[in-house]
Amino acid sequence: MQVDAKPDRESTLSATNASTNYVNWFRHSSPYINAHRGKTFVLMLSGEAIADDNFANIVHDIALLNSLGVRLVLVHGARPQAEQRLQARGLETRLHHDLRITTPEILDCVIEAVGCLRTDIEARLSMGLANTPMHGARIRVCSGNFVTARPVGVLDGVDMGHTGELRRIDHDGIRRMLDLNQIVLLSNLGFSPTGEVFNLPVEEVATQAAIALKADKLILLGANSGILDSRGELRSELLAQTARRLVQQYHAQIDDPELPFTETANLLESAATACEQGVNRCHLISYSEDGALLNELFTRDGQGTMVISHSYEQVRQASIEDVGGILELIAPLEEKGVLVRRSRELLEAEIERFTVVERDGAIIGCAALYPFSEERIGELACVAIDNSYRGGQRGDRLLDAIEDQAQALGLDQLFVLTTRTAHWFVERGFNAADKDRLPAGKQALYNLQRNSKVFIKSLG
Repeated sequence: MQVDAKPDRESTLSATNASTNYVNWFRHSSPYINAHRGKTFVLMLSGEAIADDNFANIVHDIALLNSLGVRLVLVHGARPQAEQRLQARGLETRLHHDLRITTPEILDCVIEAVGCLRTDIEARLSMGLANTPMHGARIRVCSGNFVTARPVGVLDGVDMGHTGELRRIDHDGIRRMLDLNQIVLLSNLGFSPTGEVFNLPVEEVATQAAIALKADKLILLGANSGILDSRGELRSELLAQTARRLVQQYHAQIDDPELPFTETANLLESAATACEQGVNRCHLISYSEDGALLNELFTRDGQGTMVISHSYEQVRQASIEDVGGILELIAPLEEKGVLVRRSRELLEAEIERFTVVERDGAIIGCAALYPFSEERIGELACVAIDNSYRGGQRGDRLLDAIEDQAQALGLDQLFVLTTRTAHWFVERGFNAADKDRLPAGKQALYNLQRNSKVFIKSLG
């Protein structure tokens, strides 16, 4: 006798939650899908990244980016693979100023390693088996002599052999391939007009390719998730000048010029250089964390560290297009009774009173200023910061912006009515006051049921 098994309730709920989470993630990723379509990304894959067990997943994610219309240039290195071949042949390698001295014998090992890796990458990107993420991808990969190099020569008395420095990137040729919807594959090898081959740092090739192509992003995959702060927490954003300062600090800590840079310092230097020369955003992410590339590109906070020339988070005057974002931001605080409820119609009518904090197209903070010109005082109202972005002095930046506006209007004071956040305002120079110090127009509207406390701050 066959008995139909009833699904376990917890399993059903778990499956439902997983499905809901996926749907929500997919919906929230759609703005990034639209933003990235047609953009040029340069991805640096070190030899260590290719050797990592997670590389198969990275290939799947690369295929997904290609299918979403991202123009991709992959730049791969081959350090550990070349090192294996050197050891197998009993060849010793030596570094000078963080560069490998490349003898003819060492160059043979590097060329062999690069050739094998290129074939492996092309093979992986050619897969199209059913029931796999690559099914139906039909990716086209091209590589060639897009990188022109010259010898470093004799450096501080040491002949660097076939170690080279990048001379030129054939950006026009690469763009033509990208226009044909092909993924362009570059390596750490460069070629000279005389037919010689030179060993280049993969970081230099990736950085200069991004600069020459005026790429929208340079994505650097390393062993670590990104840059950690003094508390060991990941920094999601880093200004290029800060990245440069961190590299300089590392320089100062090294006494022995023969010691190599750490990987993190190399990647930071590449990111800072790219940002300083026109690349909008650089990302440092881990090659060993499954999904790091997609999370970095298709979620608001990402999964690594983004290095930028200027902060992409701005405080600005609100516009009518921001109404939806403000309503979504303040709704949880209205539910808790922290803020007075505002209808869409009221918010639309008063939108010119609002200042917002915008982060990558999303509204994560807001505040409003209502001036009472005759009494030379203004109300600071509807101060809200998204829970995910508390800290970072965003509230202080909003307050500074409101104070600047108030002073520009000739106001001498600001007041705020609050039921739950008195300490925050006190810490920023507001003092408790009686409600009879409110302007007459506000006293008439005072809600006795809310019993809000009054705080006033003098400006100037």
